Amino acid sequence: MTPVQILRQYFGHSSFRGCQQEIIDHLLAGRHALVLMPTGMGKSVCYQIPALMLSGLTVIISPLIALMKDQVDSLRAKNIDAACINSSLSRAEREQRLQALARGAYRLLYVTPERFRSTEFTERIARRAVSLLAVDEAHCISQWGHDFRPDYTRIKEFRRQLGSPVTIALTATAAPDVQQDIITQLGLTPGDIRIFHEGIDRPNLHLAVIDLYGDDAKLAIISDQYRRQPGNTIVYFSLIKTLERFSDLLSTRGITHLQYHGGLDPAKRRRMQNLFMAGDNSLILATNAFGMGIDKADIRHVIHAEVPGSMEAYYQEIGRAGRDGFPSDCTLLYDEQDLLIQMDFISWNNPDAGFYSRLHQLLADEAEAANSGGSEWLKEKLLFKNKHDFRLETGLAMLDRYGVTAGSLADHDLRVAAPLPPQLGRAKIAEKMLAEQKKLHFMVGYIKTAGCRKALIHEYFGMDHPDRCGACDNCAA
Repeated sequence: MTPVQILRQYFGHSSFRGCQQEIIDHLLAGRHALVLMPTGMGKSVCYQIPALMLSGLTVIISPLIALMKDQVDSLRAKNIDAACINSSLSRAEREQRLQALARGAYRLLYVTPERFRSTEFTERIARRAVSLLAVDEAHCISQWGHDFRPDYTRIKEFRRQLGSPVTIALTATAAPDVQQDIITQLGLTPGDIRIFHEGIDRPNLHLAVIDLYGDDAKLAIISDQYRRQPGNTIVYFSLIKTLERFSDLLSTRGITHLQYHGGLDPAKRRRMQNLFMAGDNSLILATNAFGMGIDKADIRHVIHAEVPGSMEAYYQEIGRAGRDGFPSDCTLLYDEQDLLIQMDFISWNNPDAGFYSRLHQLLADEAEAANSGGSEWLKEKLLFKNKHDFRLETGLAMLDRYGVTAGSLADHDLRVAAPLPPQLGRAKIAEKMLAEQKKLHFMVGYIKTAGCRKALIHEYFGMDHPDRCGACDNCAA
């Protein structure tokens, strides 16, 4: 069958949108692609259709278990042989799927990058010919990306393990420097890969920033906007403790709402997501743990109750609004005090070289005590005074990423396996921290600008835009 015939039979569309056809033909010709396409414009079709036409397996590396589950459920409902293997499955379920994988089952297999740590998985998948590797939410690959995740920087290794197949990386947002870093992290050069850029314009989104002070002012705007203009609404928070405080305040005002954040157990998170997806006028308070892969067409409002750390994160999150093409509001509530939260995040995401040295020495000298006492013992020894300080979590993840440690605290067998690498030295850490500080500085510039907000966003992502959009508070004024 041709790509168009597959599109009609399995996906119910009679024609492709934008450059989807060109991307599919490019992959089928055996060439690599980096695809930048606005949220909701059909990125997944670009690899799903080639997967049904190629003889081998297509492996999709995806960042979130909930996201891959939704994709697999949708494909299986279309009678497409797809599966995911992740930590949400029981050991028996994982083993069953691994056996099926080794026997030749599945056209599409979804995994998180962390799955490649499992020798059971790598041994089974080595028995299969992999025709296509798709890396979803590819901004996670980049060390400069807004959703940095250590195992994503090992994509180059994973590609080699899979036989260096044709590769497509997909994201809604990546500035020019992030695009180049994605290509490097894939183990490719700019000459090896073609960039398909569908633009980032979302004309139905109205952007606004409200300068204010304190929780009372934020609460008034959130509750008034939700009551005055009903519609499915996401309110984003940076910190769980702030989200929970606002939840209590909204409850005292009699406003029914949902919560979604990393502090909830997985079953409750799934229930909150399902309730929001099924609702017609739902209000959900969420951290950035919520949203990636949320395909709800009629979200009318996205409100940021605290300043996002980067334009990439902000644009990803407002991109969840108005996928049905109808007007939707995206409002950022700016309290200057909130910048301190993002400055703390930057510090926690980038422990200095001295911290890594102390952590390395502590694990080398007192491994038994560390495994017995766990993270709380380590934090106490490292003199943490703030329970929200996440440097230890970052540090342990990075030591694991670079093979400095083996085992884990959870299994009580964490141990030092190698010296510290140059990537955790002073110069590299300072370089990464400066990049994140520049991103936050740009967000402040976006907040303070008197010009067209959409023109500034397009400039950031290296794209042209008229000086006036007519769809932001500054242009309206």
